[in-house]
Amino acid sequence: MLDIETIREIESFVSIKPRSTQEIAKHVKKSWRTADRYVQEIEQEYGTLATRTFREGTRGALKIVYWASIEKVHSSVFQEILAQQITYLKQKDNFSAFDIYQHISPNNKKATIEFVDSENKTDLEGLASYLISTKKQLLVFSGNLSWINLKSKKTDIFTLIERLAKQNISIKILSRVDLTAMKNVEKMFALNIRYGKENVEIRHTEQPLRALISDGKLIRMKEIKEPTGKINELNKKIFIFYMIKDKNWVDWLSKIFWHIFSNSIDAQKRIDELKKLRAQVF
Repeated sequence: MLDIETIREIESFVSIKPRSTQEIAKHVKKSWRTADRYVQEIEQEYGTLATRTFREGTRGALKIVYWASIEKVHSSVFQEILAQQITYLKQKDNFSAFDIYQHISPNNKKATIEFVDSENKTDLEGLASYLISTKKQLLVFSGNLSWINLKSKKTDIFTLIERLAKQNISIKILSRVDLTAMKNVEKMFALNIRYGKENVEIRHTEQPLRALISDGKLIRMKEIKEPTGKINELNKKIFIFYMIKDKNWVDWLSKIFWHIFSNSIDAQKRIDELKKLRAQVF
């Protein structure tokens, strides 16, 4: 049975350099057939791996497994442009999630708009249901992980995230790791210590998207519109939440996540250096 630990082990092994299926089989101590099945499942469900077979159809056929490249997922010029923006822009105000949403067919998307002055007052039960439905893996595009502290009378988001970690669900996060975000990052890492598992993995980066991808099947994006103070323009704070289940676009955004993730800095290394800096300052 392919579990989260084995997925992580194979991904880490292949991310260093391309591997043959036989090398992977030896690494995870499984038969070639089982290793090949594992690779196919990871390729189909998560999109992090890709394969190529040399001398196919001969007795000397060789299947090579490598880390999937973002360049191979664009099926339209729109996706290519959007991928460049997500990869290279840093601030959330520089990018609109609607630019993705507008390309999705009506039967594969849904949006809700909420006029409230604080995210704690938004529909946290909707976010809770989304998190609870995750069974294998949660990919997170975040700014400083402040969303993990959202709480209402009925819902505590961090309690639900802790439930995911306890259930051995993989949580991989892109977040800024600096002095302002360090407490949130350490709060997430504490879950690994609490349950004795490395289910939470965080990489430092600055990117403009605020989104979650559940099990490679469903995207939840957030966009915040602030009042401008100008006549005939927005005079209330607006939270917009987009839900997308289109497979092509979910696969596309997942591969963008993995591209950024594999090229970002390990959060723990950043924290270690930040602690040294803080000790000097205080």
